[in-house]
This record gives sequence, structure tokens and C-alpha cells, in this order.
Amino acid sequence: MQETLNTILKSLALFCIAWLAIRLIGKRNITRVKPFNFLSYVILAVVVSLMSLNLITLSSGLVVLLTWVILPLALDYLAIKSQVIHQFINGKETVLIKHGKIMEENLLQLRMTGEDLLAELRSKNIFNLPDVEFAVMESNGEINVYLKADKKPVTAHDIGQKVAPQAEPQTVIMDGNILVEPLSSLGLNPEWLKTELDKMGVALENVFLCQVDSSGELFLDLFNDAVEIPQPKVKELLYANLEKIQADLMTFSLQTNNKSAKGMYIRNSEKLDHLLNKIRPYLLH
Repeated sequence: MQETLNTILKSLALFCIAWLAIRLIGKRNITRVKPFNFLSYVILAVVVSLMSLNLITLSSGLVVLLTWVILPLALDYLAIKSQVIHQFINGKETVLIKHGKIMEENLLQLRMTGEDLLAELRSKNIFNLPDVEFAVMESNGEINVYLKADKKPVTAHDIGQKVAPQAEPQTVIMDGNILVEPLSSLGLNPEWLKTELDKMGVALENVFLCQVDSSGELFLDLFNDAVEIPQPKVKELLYANLEKIQADLMTFSLQTNNKSAKGMYIRNSEKLDHLLNKIRPYLLH
């Protein structure tokens, strides 16, 4: 029993050491980890396993762990300082498609087939090869694609359309509980949130997730998926109200015979129309 307890405690201690070592090496997405760092992770895992099973001594294992922590850190530092060392350690990007033409020699160098290339393009939602102007495989194996100019999705910038800057939406309710910190970051409070939920006829305990964007619009997902709730359209409603006011001013100008009042209505209607043109991109896009 004592031996089992010692093994458990030793494994927990080694787990903490391994976790700390991996954190020191740096955060990496496992799909984008560099080959040498991947090797370091494998060595760390193997050494920790051997130490847990008492197949190597604790002192020897710690020396190996320390070596494989310091070495990647040192190489990363040298790679930052020298482009030559960076390419030697991490490799160099390889062009796969250039000016719409497949570079067969580079594919052969990477031991990739044409089908492998097409599969990678499909993973990027590109199913038509002629749409690709340029494609490159980065040193971590990730393939990045640049589409031809006439195949790129049209953006607001392309058509000269202004759009409102979008801030990151904040999750303010999770599992029926209000999250005060993200709500405060938007300059809002729980009382405002409860009022908005009351307007929509939704109980707080029935909300699985709620997000609020920078304009104060709510997105709700309820525990009860059978309940359909209208998603509020704060910006659209504001724009519609301003349009109605502008239309009412024009109507008043046509209905009155008083020249002074008519001029006032027309001027204010034109001012509001000018304002609507300026804020339209921010409220309707």
C-alpha cells in the first residue's frame, strides 16, 4: 500500500515537472509545432514515464529533463537572432503553386502527390485549382493559399463601403449565471442585462449562453431549444426610427402653409437625411 502511494505521489510530482517544462518551452498548437519542439515533447514524455516506473534514477532523469528544456529555449533564442540558424533548425518554406502553375519539383521534394495538394486545398475550401495564384507550405507544414484577384471574396473596402469597427463580443451569461467581469468591460451591469431579458420574456435560469456585442445587441441560446425567441435588432430599430422621423418632417413641411415652419421642417429633414447617410454603414452593416 505504501509503495502504491509513493508511486502515485511521485507520478503527480513528475506530472507537475513535465507540465512546467512544456510551459517553459512555449505554447504551441500541436498541429503547428516545430519538428524539434515535437521531439522535445516526446523525449520529456518518455523520460517522465521511465522515472515514474523507476527505470532510471531521479537524478539522471532530472538532468535529462533540464537538458531538453534548456536546449529548445537556447535554439529558439538563436533562431530569433539569426535567420541562418532559424532555417537550419526549422526548415524553409516551399512554394507549391506560383502564378497559377504547380511546382512539380517542389512537390517531389516534399514527397507530396497531386492528390495530396488538392486535398490540402480542399481543406481551405478551395475546390477549383485555377482559382489559386500562389500557395506555399510553411516550415511547420501549414499550407497558405493566395487566390487570384478576380476570385477573392469582395470586401467592403473593395466597393468603397464604410463599415463600423467590430469589437469582440463578450459572453455575459453561461449556464444560467451572469458573468460580471465581461459585462463590466462593455460598461454594462447585471441590472441592464436582466431588464433586456425581461423585455424578451426570457428567464435567466433558462439561458445557456448569452453574448453581447459592442452595440449592445444580445445573442441568446436557451436550454430549451424548442423555444423560439426573436433576436433583438437594436441598430436596425434605431435606424428605422430615425428614418421615420425624417419622413415625418418631410410630411409636416408639405402639410403646413407657414413658410417659417415649412423651412424649419425641410432644413431639419435634410440634416437628418445627411446624418442617416453617415451612420448607415454603422447601423445596417
